Amino acid sequence: MVVDTHPFDSSIILRVKGPLEFKCLFDKTDALNIQKVISKTFEALCCSIKSESCVFTLCDGPVVIWPNKDVHISPEDITPNTPCQELSQWTKISEQESLHKKSTKKKTKKCSGNTVVNLQLMMETTRPGAPHSAQVPVFTQTVQTSHFGSMTLPIDCAVCVSLGETIQNACLHLVEELSNQINEMKRVTLQHLKGTSILVPEPLHFLLPHPHGLVTVVYPAGVLDSQLQTARQALHQKYDLPNDTPYFRRANAYHFPNEPYRDGYLRNPHLWLTHPTLENGKVYLVQGLYSYHHYMQDRIDDNGWGCAYRSLQTICSWFQQQGYVDRSVPSHKEIQQALVDVGDKQASFVGSRQWIGSIEVQAVLNELLGVTSKILFVSQGSELASKGRELASHFITEGTPVMIGGGVLAHTILGVAWSETTGEIRYLILDPHYTGAEDLQLITEKGWCGWKGPEFWDQTAYYNLCLPQRPKVI
Repeated sequence: MVVDTHPFDSSIILRVKGPLEFKCLFDKTDALNIQKVISKTFEALCCSIKSESCVFTLCDGPVVIWPNKDVHISPEDITPNTPCQELSQWTKISEQESLHKKSTKKKTKKCSGNTVVNLQLMMETTRPGAPHSAQVPVFTQTVQTSHFGSMTLPIDCAVCVSLGETIQNACLHLVEELSNQINEMKRVTLQHLKGTSILVPEPLHFLLPHPHGLVTVVYPAGVLDSQLQTARQALHQKYDLPNDTPYFRRANAYHFPNEPYRDGYLRNPHLWLTHPTLENGKVYLVQGLYSYHHYMQDRIDDNGWGCAYRSLQTICSWFQQQGYVDRSVPSHKEIQQALVDVGDKQASFVGSRQWIGSIEVQAVLNELLGVTSKILFVSQGSELASKGRELASHFITEGTPVMIGGGVLAHTILGVAWSETTGEIRYLILDPHYTGAEDLQLITEKGWCGWKGPEFWDQTAYYNLCLPQRPKVI
């Protein structure tokens, strides 16, 4: 079966996050002196990461680890030779998470993915056993003219280790990666330095194709992706990646499975479904992330007329979340205005409740996103059963959601299960006509996102399928 597999199914991610305070004084403001002071400050932070004062604490758990103190660990039940997978057992699961798991446990297949153990980076300010006098603060006053530089470094380090890896070995790996990240932050900071103005270096994680896995890249905060193309090109060369697909735009950053999405939309509900079994059949799916857009969201009552708009929004979210475009998902009015701008509709169309179809979806994608689309015409619904090869080819080569419109209905096709020998076919449908809350269990159990047979389509109605094409960009 041609399906996405997660590279971390037999491993665990240890993620360390925490602020490091970057503070330095510039006695002189010439470029050479500023660079020297910044370099020394980063080097001091790197030394602190390797010192005995460095501490990892388990988020929502009682475990405290001193990675450079012969891997001293508290509580005593855990030893340096304890497998990393046991750390997750010490994490306290919130009551809300427990209730969610209980409600979705019954019939919903859990989405495949890896375990993430979150650790907090902390630094001890005093050392146990130090003389009492050493802990007494001493104040001195020096009068001089200088510039003070200060920022908070958002340390975010993630390493993937096997489930059986010992905590001791994993901590050695983490300390090494933390040191590498600080050195990379130094390089990026110096590269984008303008006088005494310092840009905060921002670490981002990207999941690359096999064999690379999860890699971390540091970008200067506030610098647009369009201004970082040279850096991205260098990364593509470093990891031997094609230059026609964006891998290192901020929108491509890896989303850790234990982090919620702030916008409230569900992502990829199809991953919770069981694939249909067909004789000699294969499954061909949408590639990457999308948001589920449907009736009644965004405080807009579009019940009965907005299904194609919602399908278009789902497609736009795919291009946004794969890093092909920077713009947000367009609203109904923005979609209507785009059709007016290209001359397809009259000005009175903006603010109306009029339907749109596949041809309009194609026009809007081109106008707002610069995305071209192919249109597949089907004279009657019964012919859709013979379009397995075309749809399979689309999901292999392009991997984008497909909008299908016929009569007064529009749906989103996320994949097909198709047998080349028997011709049997099933369609993975994301239905924009849903009007309820973002309830994953309800949506998957009631078929709002589900596998449908050829009888799902009106056998006598004509259909147009809009197949968006990937842009060839870095």
